Amino acid sequence: HISLDRAQAPQQRNNTMTTREDYLFAAKLAETAERYDEMQEAMRGVVLAGPKLNAEERSLFSSAYKHVAAARRSTARMIGDLETKEGDATNKGKINEYRVKVETELEQICNDAIDLMDKHLIPACDDAEGKLFFYKLKGDYWRYLAEFHKDEKRQINCDKGMEAYTEAKAVSATLEKTNPLRLGLALNMAVFYYEILNDKEKAIALAQEAFDDAVDEMDNLSEAQYKDSSQILQLLRDNLAQWQKAE
Repeated sequence: HISLDRAQAPQQRNNTMTTREDYLFAAKLAETAERYDEMQEAMRGVVLAGPKLNAEERSLFSSAYKHVAAARRSTARMIGDLETKEGDATNKGKINEYRVKVETELEQICNDAIDLMDKHLIPACDDAEGKLFFYKLKGDYWRYLAEFHKDEKRQINCDKGMEAYTEAKAVSATLEKTNPLRLGLALNMAVFYYEILNDKEKAIALAQEAFDDAVDEMDNLSEAQYKDSSQILQLLRDNLAQWQKAE
C-alpha cells in the first residue's frame, strides 16, 4: 500500500510554480509506484530547488539514480553477452548499435548524478555523514562509467573514481568503525579495486581491515545500529570468501 507519511501532499496553489515540497512528494509517489525514471526527475527537481538534503532525502536521491542506472547496467551487460555470442555480422552490428544506445543513456544518468553532487549536493553539506555519503556515491558513478568505457576514457573514470573514494575515506576516518556509511564505503571501494582496477590484493586487504575493525566493536552497538552494520559486514564477508577462493 502507498505510504506518504514522510511528507504531506502538496496543497492546491493558485500559481503553477513547482515547489521543493511538490518535487519531494512526486518522488515518493513515483518510488511507491516503482516508476524510477520519474522519481529521478523529481529528485533532480528537489536538489535544484534546495540542495541541502536530510538523511531521508539523501536516501531518496540515491535510490532514484541507482535504480535507473542499475536497469541500464544490467541491460548493457546482457546485450554485450549477446553481441559476443552472435555469429552473423549484420545482426552483430545491430546488437552493437543497441548496446551503444543503452550505454549512452547510462552515461547521461551517471554524468547528471555526478554534476548534481559536484555543483550542488557536496557544497551544501556541512556534516561528515552527508559528505561521506555523496563522495562515496560519486565514486560509485565513476565506477559505473569505467565498467563500459575503454582506453583513455576508462582511465579518466578510474582516476576520478579513486579521487572520490579517497575523499570519502578521509571523511570516514572521523566516524565510528561500525558506522554503516563507513562500512558501505569500504565495501564499494574494495569492489572498485577488485573489478575495475584489477588489484585483488588491495581489495581483499581493504575489505578485511574494515571487517576486522568493525567486528571488534559490534558488541557496543544498539540493536538498530547492530542490524544496519551487520548487514554490510555480511556483504564484506561474502566478498572476502569469494575473492580469497578465487586467488
